[in-house]
Formats: sequence, C-alpha cells, structure tokens
Amino acid sequence: MSLRRSGQNGSLRVPSNSTINKPQMVSSQTSSRPNENGSFGANRYSVSAFYSMAAEHDPEVNDDLAIAQKELSDLKARISVQSKKNFVLERDVRYLDGRIALLIQNRMALDEVKDMAVHLEENDSIEGIFPDDRRRQQYGNLFFLLQAEPRHVATLTRLVSLTEIDTLLQTVMFTLYGNQYESREEHLLLTMFQSVLSAQFDAATEFGSLLRANTPVSRMMTTYTRRGPGQTYLKSVLSSRINSIIEDTELNLEINPLTVYDEMIRDAEMNGDPAPPKGVTPEQAANNPQVKAIVGPRIEKLTEVATGFLDTILNSLDAVPYGIRWICKQIRSLTKRKYPQASDYSICTLIGAFFFLRFLNPAIVTPQAYMLVEKTLVKHPRRTLTLVAKIVQNLANKPTYSKEAHMMALSPFIENNKPKVNRFLNELCEVGDFYESLEMDQYIALSKKDLVLNITLNEMFNTHALLVQHMDALAPNEDQRLRICLEELGAPPPQVPRYENKTVELPLFSRFETPIEGLGTFPNDINITKTDLLYMETKSIFVQILRAMPQLAQTELSLPEAAKHASTSKDPALVRKGIKVFDMLKELEELGAVDPNDSYKLMTEEVQQEIAHLGNLREKIKEEYESLEAVFKAICDHNNYLRCQLESYKAYLQNVRFQTGGSGIKEKAKPQVLGPYKFSHFQLEKDGTIVESNIPENRRNNIYFNIFSPVPGTFIIALHYKGREKPILEMDLKLDDLLEKQQDNVHLLDLEYVQLNVAKLLALLRRTFIKR
Repeated sequence: MSLRRSGQNGSLRVPSNSTINKPQMVSSQTSSRPNENGSFGANRYSVSAFYSMAAEHDPEVNDDLAIAQKELSDLKARISVQSKKNFVLERDVRYLDGRIALLIQNRMALDEVKDMAVHLEENDSIEGIFPDDRRRQQYGNLFFLLQAEPRHVATLTRLVSLTEIDTLLQTVMFTLYGNQYESREEHLLLTMFQSVLSAQFDAATEFGSLLRANTPVSRMMTTYTRRGPGQTYLKSVLSSRINSIIEDTELNLEINPLTVYDEMIRDAEMNGDPAPPKGVTPEQAANNPQVKAIVGPRIEKLTEVATGFLDTILNSLDAVPYGIRWICKQIRSLTKRKYPQASDYSICTLIGAFFFLRFLNPAIVTPQAYMLVEKTLVKHPRRTLTLVAKIVQNLANKPTYSKEAHMMALSPFIENNKPKVNRFLNELCEVGDFYESLEMDQYIALSKKDLVLNITLNEMFNTHALLVQHMDALAPNEDQRLRICLEELGAPPPQVPRYENKTVELPLFSRFETPIEGLGTFPNDINITKTDLLYMETKSIFVQILRAMPQLAQTELSLPEAAKHASTSKDPALVRKGIKVFDMLKELEELGAVDPNDSYKLMTEEVQQEIAHLGNLREKIKEEYESLEAVFKAICDHNNYLRCQLESYKAYLQNVRFQTGGSGIKEKAKPQVLGPYKFSHFQLEKDGTIVESNIPENRRNNIYFNIFSPVPGTFIIALHYKGREKPILEMDLKLDDLLEKQQDNVHLLDLEYVQLNVAKLLALLRRTFIKR
C-alpha cells in the first residue's frame, strides 16, 4: 500500500515509546471487511485504537501513569539493548572456543594468536558520528526500506550460508527489529517469519523433515525465542519448578535399570559390602529384583514431578508471548495448506517441535544458560530435569521408546496426557492477526520525524555486502526500490576493526513517500469520515485533560466544564487544549455527532470508560515492571558470566604468548612443566569446584588433588589418598575439552569419584597457571 499526504486534518501523533498493548475501543461503527484486493484494510477500530494510544501517551501529562509508562519504556529499552549485548558475547565465546581448540592442536601461528587477542579487545560501542552525511541518509533510506518491507530480509535469510546467518540474525533480531516491545517492529518481524516459513514449507520434500534440520530458518526461530518476551515467559513459568528440583539435591529419580544397577555396585564397593556381579545386560539389570524395587517408586515420583511441570505449562496459555503463538498459528496454517490430509496429531507434532523442543525443552535441560537459576546443577537434579524434558518431548513428538526402552514405563502417562497437550497446542494458535494495526503503524511511521535505528558500522556494512551479493535474487528489476537504493550506495565498505566499530544513530525515512506532517488524509481503503476523526480526537483530548486535572474526574463529569477549567488553568498546554476541545465540541454539535441536550452522554461515557481503563492500565504496568525487572537482572547476570568466560580466554592467550616467547606456535619450544599444585578435597568443595562427591565423608580429609601442566593447554589431574604413593585416579585433560563442554552447556566434568564444575575448574586453572 502506498501512503501519501494529501492534506492536513489534525496534528495528533503517537510518541515513539508506544507499546504493543493497545486499549480495546468499543464502537458500534467498528467493522472489519476485506477491500477490493481481498485483504483487510485498516478500519475505524484501528483508528480508534490509535487515538486511544495517543491519550495514553500524551507527553505533556506527567501523572502517575505517565511516570510508570516512562519507567517501563526505559526498562524495556534496557532489556533490548542488553539482549543484543549478550547475543554478541555468546557469538564471541563460540568463535573463540573453536579458535583456541585449533591453537591447542598446534595449528595456528603466533600472529593469529595476536589477531584473536584483538578480537577480544573491549568496545563499549561509544556513539560515533557517521563520516558522510549523504551516505548516512542513503543508509537511512535503505534500512527504512528493509524494516518496512520484511520480504527482502526474509529472502536474504534463505540465501545466506550457515556461517553468515548469526551475524545477519544479530542485525535483524536485535537492531533492525530490536525494540522488542514496540508493536510496529514486532509485527514487521513476524511478517518476515511468515514469509520465511512459507518458503520453507514450499521447499519441503517430506513431512518428517519440516522444522527439524539445523537450517537458517531453525536458527531464526530459536533466536526469536531468546528475545525479552520469550525470556520473561520462561522465567515466570519454569523458574519456580526448576528451582524446587535443584533444592532437593538428594532426590535420585534415575530409572534406567543399567544405571541403577551400576549405582548399586558402586555403593556396595564404597561401603565395603558384597557387590552384585558386573557386566550384566540391560535386560538382566531390568529383571533384577533390587533394581525393580528401586525403579518402581522412582517412576511414581517422576510422574508426579512431570505432572507438575505439565500442569504449569498448560495453565500458562495466556502468558505465552503473542509472537510465539502467532508463529504456532502460521505453522498450523501452512501445514494444513501443504498437507491437507495431515491428521491433527501430525500437525500438533510440528507445532510442538517449535514450542516444546526449540523453546521450552532447552530451558528445562540447561536452565543456567537461560538465566532461570543461580545455583549450579548437581548430578541428581540435572538428571531429573533431563528426564522431564524427555517426557515433554514424548508428549509433543513421537515417543522415543525405540531408543530408550526404560522410558516405556512412562507410556501410560504419555498416552493419558497427549490429548491435553494437543488441545493446548491448538489453543496456542487461536490468536488474532495484526495486519490492520500494522497498516496503521506503518502509516504513523511515515509521519514520524524521530524514527531512528541504533546500529554499528559493521552491522550496516555487513548487511549492505550481503544485499549486494544477492541483489539479483532480491531485486532483479531495475525499477525496484531495493536495487535503486543499493546502486546509489555502490560497493559496500569493508568491515572496520573492532575498536572502531562504533554505534551510530541512523535516522530512518522513506524517499518513496511524502512525509506526513500531521495525520493528514488517511489512505483511500480506510473507510473513515472527517466527523469520525473529529469525534475521536475530541474524546482523546478530553482524556488528556482529565489525566492532567484528575480532580475533575472526582465529580460528575461535564465535558464543557472540563474544557473551561483547562482553558483557565495556569498551564499553557492545558489552556491550548481547553480552547481547542471546546471549539471541537461545538463543531461536533453542528455536525449532529453529539447532543448537548443529553449532556453529551455518549462521549461522556466513552471518556469515563477510557479513564477507568487507564486506571487499570497503571496497575498492569506496575505488575509488568516488576516482572521485567527480574528478567533484566537475569540478563545482566548472564552478561557478567559471559564476560568472565572471555576473561578466561584472554588469560589463556596471554599465557600462550608468554610461554612461546614470541615464536610461532608451530616452532617447537622447550616445554615448561608447571606444577604440580596441591588442593585438598575440602578446599575444592568449599569454592564450588567439586559439586558432587561419591567419597564417604569420613574419608574426604585424606583426599587431595595434584594438578600440573606439562605443555600449554594440557593438564594432568591426579586424585591421591594420603599415605599412598600412586594416585587413585589420573586424568589427562585438554583445555579444548573443557571449552567444548562449556559450548555444549555441559556444566560438569565426571572424574568417577567426584564431579567438577566446568566453569569453576576453568577459573581455578587460570588462577593457578596463568602467572606461573
């Protein structure tokens, strides 16, 4: 739809901090009908909502609601910014995991080590100034076009490689549509998802492969769930359940018969009792009477725990973010169109593949990575959460009994609850569309002069380069807007060094539409009269007056009296509003839209309804703020954790450079053996390095560990018992083993007798060896 200005009919504009939550305006004239093209255009409902939003966010009112809205808006902005920082840090950690692994395997030269050190140099993205104002305007036009027409980004995400997708997703999810709580950006992003998913379904060759492979599309969907609203939902729904399991460190719900049998052997050996014979088959273990006696009650308890999780999830329907539900809706709709014969069961497996397997299950299995818990998971709670996730997976997807026979014991639970889960998955899809409100948001965006994008130079240049690389597929015709923008910009600049990668404020505008000074005349497909507009703006101004002068709402409301009080106040802004709204009320009388004989009953009632709505809105804003505060704290804590990881990498690189003395890594230098350094069991347990120990408490005082490093990146950990010359256990550990575990969210290292926290062990090695 082309939106152009063809006159002025008011000056009301929505400020940039408008949120997704729009009030429900009640109007007998509200209708929704398709236009000539079969699509739904904006109607009176959309315009009514727009005016109501303006009354909510009047910048000249400074009441309790306005203060609460400002605080909430600021908090949401901080969450959006911090989410992006975490995404970038996680990318750095993944990158360095792989590079340091190469270093340890002696496949890198020292100059590459220095390059990696540069990669780690801090850049707080201090605001920079774009060097060329003309280029700045050209980029502003390009990124407005990309943001307002999501089909270009949707096509680009399908064209880029897996190695390029993370950088593109960073720009798309956290910059281009980075304001995660703003309706226009959120709805545009979802429109992009619709296009991407539609293409994915069109290209699918078989039902079973849909949404399961590791593709750019699946990475997009996973990244979307990690944004602020998704994180808020996970914390509110799962955090309490997960923490209750973590608190009970002794609760062992292992139901694999072979594992239970091995536990029996180890317990017997530790206590000096006769042990059962070793080397039995899974079937023999399952038929062992002692194993059966242990597993039976555990299955009952595990079923109870899983029921608690499931009930919490199924009761959370209204808390699921709109965007998550809308994606589920598209999956169901596209599946029905692509596979009209597909059963409801099969369709629900695809919805579940997104909602449960890509959204909920990762958070259940690795709650630390999702900032849901503060404590480190120990053996038994970790295994319980894994089993809960497997049960949820079997509920949402095809059961995995063929791979894990011991899960068959839970089949009655799965069969009894599968219908409830399918009903929930279908209810997830029951949300309305946003096309009408998006059309209005797009119209408003054209009138705004303060639409800006905070973007780094490298994000800008990288996106430019990808667009040029795939221009023929994205914009094959010479007269297409995207091609025009790209040809004006010319060749993309190279990426700048990390320390020069400043954030710039890019004003967004469209060169293809005339900016709208005020509301202007609405597009032709919006069936709205000037009287309608005048009525709604008059009502909106009265709401703003009552917000600024709340004492007027304490008595019986008279609209003329409210206008008079405003026009005689000491506030110049209120004076202007009072005079203006009084004239507008008289004009509405002449048009027959309001009747002074009934004291403007209809408008008075609607104004009172709005005031009541705003009172409720303030309470909702306070509740939302408290919820988001917890999310912001968790995101900041995760940011600190990631920074600690990068500090460990820096320390390791410094150590390598020091030990190689400036020569290339490929050149063999005389190895310098460091250690051994001695640590007691008590010492490692106290600082959290040992998270679980199978050593009886009365023997732990006699246990100590020797750690030494024969060559950089390699460590020998030996477990000793006082008085014995040889160690009980010795492990050869590579640093890249620890890094790989950390990358895969494996938090524990099993040394048979003890389990060590991977992050704490890395910190211990850094403290012990870096300055030796």
